[in-house]
Amino acid sequence: MYQQMIFVNLPVTDLDASKKFFTALGYPINPQFSNDDAASVVISDTIVAMLLTRPFYAAFTKKEIADATTTSEVLVCLSAESREKVDELVGKALAAGGTEGPVQDHGHMYGRSFDDLDGHTWEIMWMDPAAIEG
Repeated sequence: MYQQMIFVNLPVTDLDASKKFFTALGYPINPQFSNDDAASVVISDTIVAMLLTRPFYAAFTKKEIADATTTSEVLVCLSAESREKVDELVGKALAAGGTEGPVQDHGHMYGRSFDDLDGHTWEIMWMDPAAIEG
């Protein structure tokens, strides 16, 4: 079966700072698809965050580029294998300069969020597999 991929394209103000932020979370940069205008952050085999300088991002749209520090344009939600992994990744994000968002704890579902250096919101969520099956 074909494994469809997702490429989340995000405008960033300081590409080098954003690369340092995401590598501090443990995500590698794919140099094959990175240059002075973009960085390819490998989240998983099928998820890639493309960090684009604002001028380069503007070349792909005629719309105004949102300021994610004041306007919500997208909520990116990533799954985690456990509650501990949620806390671990969010902890890394905060240590790298991210801003903490709200905690959601529903017992069978646990999540935390952070805003990256450009204000893009990343939600990290764990769901109890037993609750999903039942």
